[in-house]
Amino acid sequence: MIFHIEKDSETLTHYLAEWLVGYIKDTIHLQNKCTIALSGGNTPKQLYTLLTTDTYRKKIDWQKLYFFFGDERYVPFTDERNNAKMAFDTLLDHVPVKKEKVHVMRTDIDAEQSAHEYETILHTHFDNDPYTFDLVLLGLGDNAHTLSLFPGYSSIIFEKKHWVRSFYLEEQKTTRITLTAPVVNQSRTVAFIVTGKEKSEALAQVTEGEKDFINYPAQIIQPENGQVFWFMDQAAAEGLQKNQ
Repeated sequence: MIFHIEKDSETLTHYLAEWLVGYIKDTIHLQNKCTIALSGGNTPKQLYTLLTTDTYRKKIDWQKLYFFFGDERYVPFTDERNNAKMAFDTLLDHVPVKKEKVHVMRTDIDAEQSAHEYETILHTHFDNDPYTFDLVLLGLGDNAHTLSLFPGYSSIIFEKKHWVRSFYLEEQKTTRITLTAPVVNQSRTVAFIVTGKEKSEALAQVTEGEKDFINYPAQIIQPENGQVFWFMDQAAAEGLQKNQ
């Protein structure tokens, strides 16, 4: 694990934008494309908005990017809670990405069928590659969830076969569609983005605590042959022993 700490979320967002531009350039130079799984959440939202500004927008070869999503709430695309809608509103509608290279998790069909269709898309893209995604952007909840891998949902956390699953999240009374550990752990790079004091305990448990996947599901994200970066602000990092 590689840790990077900035003083606040704004400074972190600018650092991330610079890092992301460099990562994308290096990846395209290596293989003439870059596949990215996007995250929902407030911090990524700030990052996406920043990437559309002239400072960064012109530095990225958008037409060589393929976009996917880490998870989705099973609500219509027009719903403000929809992760894909957020990504289009803040980023994808403002940059010259080829829309056929953006793969959303459909919420206009049965959730289980949507998960199956998305898994088929992923296998079509990645079955002959040494890695799946070049980059997976992830957040961390204050309950230590990431993607839609929530504490206590063992069948989703410990999924071994399927790359995409749908399930009903009782606490939120909603259905979710999510990538699972098997596909994310075959990616080349995973980047967690964590901000805010309310995440500090979960961050410390996930990165420095005993392995307990059921209660701290983000721990199960461990790329087999890739790297994991943890980008955080000082508030989120305050509970880390490494930060003492």
